[in-house]
Amino acid sequence: MNISKSILTFIFLFFFFISNGQISAEHLTCEMTQNPLAVNTNNPRLSWQLVSKELNVTQSAYQILVASSEEKLKKDQGNVWDSGKVNSDKNLQINYGGTSLKNEAKYFWKVKVWNQNGKSSVWSKINSFRIAPSESALNPTWIGAITKADSHLPEGRNYHTATFNKEKKASLINASDSLSRRSIMLRKPFEVKKEIKEAVVYISGLGHYELTINGKKIGNSEFAPLWSDYDKTVNFNTYELSPKELQNGENVIGVLLGNGMYNTLAERYSKFYVSFGPPTLFFKMKVVYKDGSEDIIKSDGSWKYSKSPITYNSIFGGEDYNANLEQKGWNTKGFNDSNWKKVVVQEAPKGILRAQTTSPIIVQKQYEVKEAKELKPNFYIFNMGQNLSGFPTIKVKGKKGQTVRVWVGESLNEDGTVGQGKTGKPYYYDYTLKGEGIEEWRPNFSYYGYQYVQMENINYKEDKDKNLPTLVDLKSNFIYNSAGEAGTFECSNDIFNKAHWLINNAIKSNFQSVFTDCPQREKLGWIEEIHLNGPGLLFNYNLESFIPATMQNISDSQRDNGLIPTIVPEYVVFGGDFTDSPEWGVTGVILPWMYYEYYGDASLIEKYYPVMKKYVDYLGTKATDHIVSHGLGDWYDYGTHAAGYSKNSPIALSATSHYFYGASLVAKAAKLLNKTEDIAKYEALTSDIKEAFNDKFFNAETKQYGTNSQFSNAVPVFMDIVEPQYKEAVMQNLLADIKAKGDRLTTGDVGNRYLFQALAQNGENETMYKMNNHYDAPGYGFQIKFGLTTLTEQWDPRKGNSWNHFMMGQIEEWFYQSLAGIVPDSNNPGFKHFFIQPEVVGDMTFAKAEYQSIYGKIASAWEKKDGKLILKVEIPANTSATIKLPVSNDSEIKMNKKSVSTVFDEKTKKSTLELGSGIYTIECKI
Repeated sequence: MNISKSILTFIFLFFFFISNGQISAEHLTCEMTQNPLAVNTNNPRLSWQLVSKELNVTQSAYQILVASSEEKLKKDQGNVWDSGKVNSDKNLQINYGGTSLKNEAKYFWKVKVWNQNGKSSVWSKINSFRIAPSESALNPTWIGAITKADSHLPEGRNYHTATFNKEKKASLINASDSLSRRSIMLRKPFEVKKEIKEAVVYISGLGHYELTINGKKIGNSEFAPLWSDYDKTVNFNTYELSPKELQNGENVIGVLLGNGMYNTLAERYSKFYVSFGPPTLFFKMKVVYKDGSEDIIKSDGSWKYSKSPITYNSIFGGEDYNANLEQKGWNTKGFNDSNWKKVVVQEAPKGILRAQTTSPIIVQKQYEVKEAKELKPNFYIFNMGQNLSGFPTIKVKGKKGQTVRVWVGESLNEDGTVGQGKTGKPYYYDYTLKGEGIEEWRPNFSYYGYQYVQMENINYKEDKDKNLPTLVDLKSNFIYNSAGEAGTFECSNDIFNKAHWLINNAIKSNFQSVFTDCPQREKLGWIEEIHLNGPGLLFNYNLESFIPATMQNISDSQRDNGLIPTIVPEYVVFGGDFTDSPEWGVTGVILPWMYYEYYGDASLIEKYYPVMKKYVDYLGTKATDHIVSHGLGDWYDYGTHAAGYSKNSPIALSATSHYFYGASLVAKAAKLLNKTEDIAKYEALTSDIKEAFNDKFFNAETKQYGTNSQFSNAVPVFMDIVEPQYKEAVMQNLLADIKAKGDRLTTGDVGNRYLFQALAQNGENETMYKMNNHYDAPGYGFQIKFGLTTLTEQWDPRKGNSWNHFMMGQIEEWFYQSLAGIVPDSNNPGFKHFFIQPEVVGDMTFAKAEYQSIYGKIASAWEKKDGKLILKVEIPANTSATIKLPVSNDSEIKMNKKSVSTVFDEKTKKSTLELGSGIYTIECKI
């Protein structure tokens, strides 16, 4: 009875403590990742979020404990590092300060914090991180079925970055069944005779691999490891095995290898032909026993291989599988591998072996058949209801040796069959049955963008024709990166809601190893989309680890002369402006700054400052009197002309403005990093480019730039190139052109963001509303009316090739920053301080958004009701916000039902108030 009372007293005191100003540290991260298995530094940075139900909560101090074991940490023993109580409000990116960390070792940590009143939290939950091994520590041996020399694959850097052409040279046509292209299975038995403390796997199978231990797949990755320029970087993955995944006695490692981007094939469809070598494997497993001893199992000449049932696999062409070639139990103990062959030790890839620290691709969703149509007897078209990147799963039954061919595509031809004419053909999957009941199969090493599935010479569900195989079930697998979603948006406008859905379906479809342009015909990382859609991407997805990986790829692809190519990784060189366009290359300068603004982390600016500087210097070598005249310009600008190169606006205006933009950001970076000489150099360069730009493109009489197009006038306004005394006149000319075009845009892939933001940042959100609130082309409404489920390459999808592009999705920035009003403060990066300044436009009655910032959840939701504007906001602990209300100076404002005073800004005509953390409801007349 006394024990029960004690427990109840403890529970009461605990909840009393929580409800009376208690603060807690949650969502712990190391190097921006929760419980990372591979940290590429011995001086990692630790972060956490603060949680409290109270208002105006800040951190005044913290204490971090790091230990070599979870047991020690539970006893509050920080034997690796005890920071002691540190008086600081900083809760992000705290540099580790303990004893030297060991490669491959795992560490455990926790933190407690003190609030502004000196009250301490309880210790946080225990988190962990593991230091990645160096390449020298891994000492990799690469194995496979055939050496690169014997494979007779084209060799050398000049091959796989050769000028793009579709000619099938004799040297390219290696049969897909040959060992140079063939998917193989590799196996290695090993013994476990002691009680295991931990087992860690490091693996890279190129192009892609599937790892099993004792027949069970390890991890949930698809298409691992992530793509890279294999001559510069080769990613490896890290897995911790649970005790259940290893057993006493014999265990078996099984690895399936496929080609991926590492080794493309000439058969069927391919965008380009490239080979870094035949399929190859690096593997290391470290098993540590409880008695302190350890075993190392590595890839070496003792492994064996056999051809897999995957008889063809191409990232561009599809995949074939012959179930009659299966070897049951090949990756489990007791299997007779006497007919298997010894592997050969292969030449290692040229790239540095680096731990993959960003998130893998996984199957995120599955779709059932929405509609099945029998075009003619035993000829079926299946509408899966959603255009996506992925592959089907089929369940079939039939006779041994029967083959089911599966065609996929995102549109239908006029005759109702699946169309691949615009997205790359032929692309299909062949499955050959073994004739043993219901057989289930899905591809391993190929994906495509599709909504429709076509299958011929089959029964569907019922065995109508006994001589044909029967499709029992069909599912569509949607694959994309597992980084996770950071934001949500919703409003009263149906077009905007559906546009948000369309755009994000396209983003997800192209959120793969890299941000691709489309998931079918190219699968290439055209990098302009990242910075032009950057704020929308950052509001919607957790890119803390993905952007650093992107910058590594950009750095790897930078040429010796400083050029950053338009596609990264640069698997193929298209040549000319399709390789070298400033609007694309400047991504390498802009992206570290966007990362800093949203995550408060300057490490990418520090690490890649040489890349940024080198690219701007490269553009300087291409300039004449500070004018750069090459590139694609405002790609896909809108008009009666065919989409492609900029037609409405001068190429030189576009190129030079991005030269200016890049130079200004390098000057800003030099200032941040205190590089004195560079500050003066790049500030002067920025000024010189601005002067040259205005001299070349500005007409002082008409107060217009270039060809008077929307792009020509919007870009200098957005980039602050226009002289202040002319800005209003340029804006009025921009507005006049929009009105003359029927409130329609004429910009393209590059210009949309600058047009949208020139309007949004200069009080013209009503124009933005009119320009996008309709069902005509150009506009999102036309695509919705057309019945699409993803954003397309062109405003009129009938004219474009791909129906799954996110490059025109720049309106996401407006949804979050203008309609919902969540705006970062560039002077306080990472949302340490931010603005809530919603725009109430058109006939809209509400808008709401949430964003999981690195400090915690930010929320803004407004509603017009009974002549009032009701705004609900949430501000994370340890941050503050400036609220800007679109109401007049004499409007009565109540917050949490109490009247509050505000400051009225005559310039913006908005009432402002400053708030600390907490949840608030603000009401005012409108």
